[in-house]
Amino acid sequence: MAYEFKLPDLGEGLTEGEVARWLVSEGQEVSEDDPLVEVQTDKTTVEIPSPAAGRIARILVAEGKVVPVGTVLVVIGEDGAAEPAEPAATVRVTPLVRRIAQELGVDLAAVEPTGPGGRVTEEDVRKTAAPAEPREGRREPLRGVRRQIAEHLTRAHREVPAVTYAEECDFTGVDLDRLVPLVLKACAASLQEFPELNARLEGDEVVYLDRYDLGVAVQTDQGLVVPVVRGCDSASVEELEAEVRRLADAARAGTLKPEELRGSTFTVTSAGKLGGIFVTPLVNYPEVAILGVHRVGPRPVARDGEIVIRDVGNVSVTFDHRVVDGARAAAFALSVIERLQRPTA
Repeated sequence: MAYEFKLPDLGEGLTEGEVARWLVSEGQEVSEDDPLVEVQTDKTTVEIPSPAAGRIARILVAEGKVVPVGTVLVVIGEDGAAEPAEPAATVRVTPLVRRIAQELGVDLAAVEPTGPGGRVTEEDVRKTAAPAEPREGRREPLRGVRRQIAEHLTRAHREVPAVTYAEECDFTGVDLDRLVPLVLKACAASLQEFPELNARLEGDEVVYLDRYDLGVAVQTDQGLVVPVVRGCDSASVEELEAEVRRLADAARAGTLKPEELRGSTFTVTSAGKLGGIFVTPLVNYPEVAILGVHRVGPRPVARDGEIVIRDVGNVSVTFDHRVVDGARAAAFALSVIERLQRPTA
């Protein structure tokens, strides 16, 4: 008897996953619940245990491949005997393409088909026959978190007509070690005054959200991830500080749960000293706006007719102009800035 293990439904509406890393090899004996495979899904990695004991007969999906839920990933021979490999499928090809392959000396079994139903096309054959051009540089496949980031940002850039507004903020007197939770608290309060920034565009409807679950961009070794801080409107600054620290630590350790990366209504990004004087963050689709806090440092500014040194940084709001008017985005940014500057008032 053999057990075919399929990619399970991991919840939250996921329809596919990427095989990030096999934790077993063919021929290896495993017990039930032994670590089997790591699956990358929605910017986090889930370790899936073996559903049965036995010998790993066949691994059917290579690392780095993205497959839909329900795909057979591995065959476990419960009696310990490895299953024989299936015979290779008959190559689907027209007589004309077969003749071209013969003329060019191309082995059809070595051709990657791109035609409908797995059919080998003439272009497939000619590409295989053409001598490979020299390839420069070190190459790595776009996989895991980096692939997820690429797909997400490409969609955001393609679909969102984004505009950025920026203004200076005087952070003198603000505890910069608690800057992110303070910004979250200020944003949650201001979003209640400007509900179109705490919204989503779904088809021909604008959905105004009555929760304030804000994403916080966190840089990790694997790339940028955006865990979600829930209930920023009702939590205290101390509670927000503890939650931001917990989520950031989990993000860098790669232990965030899938649900901790979903459902944000608005996003805040701050890269501290690396934030630059000014950058234009991309909107975290399907949200309609993102607030950026850029590098804060001493600058000469005019106060009461005199030049003084204050801790100043730029605050930006990048917004989806289909949903948010420029004047409203500017007013929102100024509202956030006012709340951040109140300790110095």
